[in-house]
Amino acid sequence: MTIDNIKEEINKAKSIVILTHENPDGDAIGSSLSLYLALKKLNKNVDVIIPKYSRIFNFLPGAKDIKKESNKKYDLAISLDCGNEKRLVGHEEYFETAKSKISIDHHGSNEMYADYNFVNPDAPACCQILIFIINLLHIEIDIDIGTCLLTGIITDTGGFQYKGVSAETFEFASFLLSIGVNVSDIYRRVLRTKTRANFELTKLVLNRMEFIENGKICYTYITLEDEKNVGAEEGDHEGLVDLGKDVEGTEVSIFIRETDKGYKASLRSNTYLNVSDVCLMFGGGGHPRAAGCTIQGSLENAKQKIINQVKMYLK
Repeated sequence: MTIDNIKEEINKAKSIVILTHENPDGDAIGSSLSLYLALKKLNKNVDVIIPKYSRIFNFLPGAKDIKKESNKKYDLAISLDCGNEKRLVGHEEYFETAKSKISIDHHGSNEMYADYNFVNPDAPACCQILIFIINLLHIEIDIDIGTCLLTGIITDTGGFQYKGVSAETFEFASFLLSIGVNVSDIYRRVLRTKTRANFELTKLVLNRMEFIENGKICYTYITLEDEKNVGAEEGDHEGLVDLGKDVEGTEVSIFIRETDKGYKASLRSNTYLNVSDVCLMFGGGGHPRAAGCTIQGSLENAKQKIINQVKMYLK
């Protein structure tokens, strides 16, 4: 059984590396740090490697221990909140070279790329799965671990507003609140606080919004030059895709961001369109209501490709 294998691999490993996906969000950071703090309680030699992440997560316990890189080889590599190996930061340097590999995730599009995979698509956040894993390891969840866990749950559920939220989610939140985790402070820090650069980018994407198919599709974008002009840092684009989703009559919000690797398209839907299926057509994936992919070529080419694919699914 996979869960027993995961427990066994963690217990016998002398050196462990925790990895997550590129452009990590709150669930990725929260998952990584909560498991890191938990494994430290088992006196494990463990590293978290995340080269870049938004400074809004610097308040999290353990954040100061995050490494940008390492020259070690590890007995065990644990991938968190990442559906495929290609998106995994350090997949060649650390993941492939580890003696054993574990993937813990909640994406339905997970490619089961590890030796042992524990994937629950019904969980609204990877952090919710980790509560089960940490309890399985008989590790007490303290305020520090709980703060990281709740950060992941709050960010990936948009503050408990998305469809995947269940009674179990609120039970976990209630438990974390009962041990002293400050829910309101986490909510303010990760959902209500904007950097100046994010605010400037918000103005740009609002001015560029286009409404297509009688308003069912909302499209907008930013370029590398835009980010340079406002002094954007890692994570300053977070939340921009949701702006279009909130407009009356919109079913799908499309946000394209130019990167060094191509044009990253982020999609969100409201009620019925499975954006994960759309993104799978371009080698991406995610959840039915939130997904992403990268498209090569020009901005206009990326725009037309993703919009045409969305139109097909709308029909």
